Amino acid sequence: MPGLLGKKIGMTSVFSADGKNVPCTVIEVGPCVVTQVKTIEIDGYEAVQVGFVDKKDKHTTKPLKGHFEKAGVTPKRHLAEFKGYETEYKTGDVISVDYFIENGFVDVIGTSKGKGFQGVVKRHGFGGVGQATHGQHNRLRAPGSVGASSYPSRVFKGMRMAGQTGDAQVTVQNLQVLKVIPEHNLLLIKGSVPGCKGSIVIIEK
Repeated sequence: MPGLLGKKIGMTSVFSADGKNVPCTVIEVGPCVVTQVKTIEIDGYEAVQVGFVDKKDKHTTKPLKGHFEKAGVTPKRHLAEFKGYETEYKTGDVISVDYFIENGFVDVIGTSKGKGFQGVVKRHGFGGVGQATHGQHNRLRAPGSVGASSYPSRVFKGMRMAGQTGDAQVTVQNLQVLKVIPEHNLLLIKGSVPGCKGSIVIIEK
């Protein structure tokens, strides 16, 4: 799907036309520069590669320097590929936030906040043991049995246990675009999106 790269600024709230206070996320979207146009003849598929946020030359590897010089653009920190643009873009073209329209719907892809090693109650929403007496002691938030001892004498793959939580790619679908502010490259999206402040997200139409 076509889209753009952006940076999560934070959350706020706005009043709708009927006076309701609507929570929303502010995202700085673009301007994104087209760094490569991939074709079926050369690459085997059609896509448009865009770059976001300038990067210093000294922090750019020589292969990437050549890639950006060929496109005639300054080095970019973040790259992403998108398919299905309605407009035919060329290298060096700039795509800004006005690519999105108000009251339209988007999908937002980001990396969720990392929460470290967590137990099954926080990680998977287990209810815990209902009975707190009769010698339960510290077993209230324990996962319980994870498998039979005799057969199959092992723990099945995919068993929900304690472990690393968060810091994973998350996609939130069908979020409404409340407002587009092109003079500041800002996009106001209804609800929350994954990631912390300052994290890079992908916004797809």
